[in-house]
Order: sequence, then C-alpha cells, then structure tokens
Amino acid sequence: MQKFKRVVLKLSGEALAGNKGFGFDDDVIEEICISIKQLHLLGVEIAIVVGGGNFWRGRSGTTIDRASSDNIGMLGTVMNGLRVQGSLEEMGLDTRLMTAIDMKEVAEPYIRRRAVRHLEKGRIVIFSAGTGLPYFSTDTTASLRALEIGADVILLGKTGTDGIYDKDPNIFDDAVKYDKLTYKEILQQEIKIMDTTATSLAMDNKMPLIAFGIDDPKNMVRIFNEEDPMGTIVKEKF
Repeated sequence: MQKFKRVVLKLSGEALAGNKGFGFDDDVIEEICISIKQLHLLGVEIAIVVGGGNFWRGRSGTTIDRASSDNIGMLGTVMNGLRVQGSLEEMGLDTRLMTAIDMKEVAEPYIRRRAVRHLEKGRIVIFSAGTGLPYFSTDTTASLRALEIGADVILLGKTGTDGIYDKDPNIFDDAVKYDKLTYKEILQQEIKIMDTTATSLAMDNKMPLIAFGIDDPKNMVRIFNEEDPMGTIVKEKF
C-alpha cells in the first residue's frame, strides 16, 4: 500500500465532461467524487486542482489576446471547482473552494497557510482559477500547489489512457507503457504528460507524480490499496 498522507489530485476539465466532451457529465462527476470520498475515509488529506478544458482553453482564443483567453479559462476552472464541491458536500464531506482570483462571494481567496490548516482539519480543499496569472497551465498549478502545501505526491488523472506511454496508445497498437519514468526522461523524450514548466518545477523540487487513468475513478483508490503499481510513477530519479 502506498504511504501518502497528503496528495494533490489533478483533474482535467475533460474528465468532468465524460463522453459529452463539453460541460458536465453528472454521472461521471458522481463516480469521481465517490472515489475521492473513499480516499478521504482512508485518512488521506486531499487537495484538488481542476482544469477548465471542458469549457475553454487559453489557446482556443484565436481572435483575442492570450492573456484575456487565459482569464476566461481560469473562470472555467472556478465553475468546475464549484461543481465538484457541490457533489462532495452532498456526500457529507467538508470542503473549501479556494481561488487564485479574488471572488469572495463564491470562494475563499487562496492563502497557503489557510489551505494547509483546512487539510489538517480534514477538509478537502479545491484549488481553482489556476495560478491567477495568464500563460500558466493548471498542470503548473498542480506542481506549484503541491509544493506549497507540502504534498507527498501529485495524482494526475488522465483521460483515454491508464498511464504514460511512449506514444498514443489510442492510435498505435505497439505503444509501450512505462511503469516508471524520471522527469528528465520526460523532458528529453518530449513526452506530453504535463507542460514543461510543470514538469521542470516538479523535477527541481523532487515532487513525485503518479499518472493514472481517471476514466475508471476507482483507480485513484487502487493506488493506495493494491500492491501492483497503478499507472506510471514519475520521480526525479529511482
């Protein structure tokens, strides 16, 4: 059994959309939140970073400047954070939604010490609005917040795959799955698991990562319950 006390779970917006490809799939979100609750019942302190790709991606704004486009995407992550929070609270879990952009009417502003205190009190913390700055992805947010709150690992939920492969397993039948990888290998081979800023930040600060398939949300619980490694483990070195 993996021994992680505090984790950052990175959820993409696509994961919340399911097969719909846009917006929310309520059944999928329910399944994800059930697995988050199971992790919580194991005594794991959980922080969640949500993406916004089910509504908007910064690079989608081809007719406006990049900063404005990224701001739209950050607001999308707030909607996703509110949606996940709603399901978790319906399940009886105590949560706090924190935003990197000040919007006190719907969420707390992100303050590192307050986030850590929430986790210590057994609350699930949801980080939204990315870093609050354009040109930074929610992958980078996951690496940054994991370091700030002293997490033991980043759990990276991936759609359409159960880990990291040398090429797209949905296209190539001979794709080979990696059980273990170093961050340097990811950068050298240009493997698109996270953007280079997020990867470099995690590598430089020795933050481990486990990439797993979120299409079956139970996989995040299996990371803690099964002896065989789930997904792909990424570290600075082995």
